[in-house]
Amino acid sequence: MSGWIGVDLDGTLAEYGGWKGPDSIGKPIPAMLNRVLDWLNAGHEVRIFTARASVPEQIPFVVAWCKEHLGRELPVTNVKDFGMVTLYDDRCVQVETNTGRLIE
Repeated sequence: MSGWIGVDLDGTLAEYGGWKGPDSIGKPIPAMLNRVLDWLNAGHEVRIFTARASVPEQIPFVVAWCKEHLGRELPVTNVKDFGMVTLYDDRCVQVETNTGRLIE
C-alpha cells in the first residue's frame, strides 16, 4: 500500500469522555493501538487525523501522546490530501464510491 493511513485520536485511538483541555488525552484503546503498531512495523505511514490539529498549539500534546504510547512521533493533521488511502474514525459513515449509497 502506498500513501498514508489516517487515524482519528479521540474516541478511536484514545479513550474520549468529553473535552477536558488540550493537554488531556485519554488512555490508548488497545485494539486500535495494536493495529497502528502493526501498520508502523510493516512500514506503512500513519498520521493522526484530528480536529485538535486545527489549533497548532495543541499538536505538541498529540505528538507527546504518540511518543509515549506508540514509542515514536507521528505526523498530526486535520487535512486530507490525495495520498490518504483510508481513514479510521469513530464519527465516519462510509459511502459507496460514485453512488451516494451508505455502506451499513
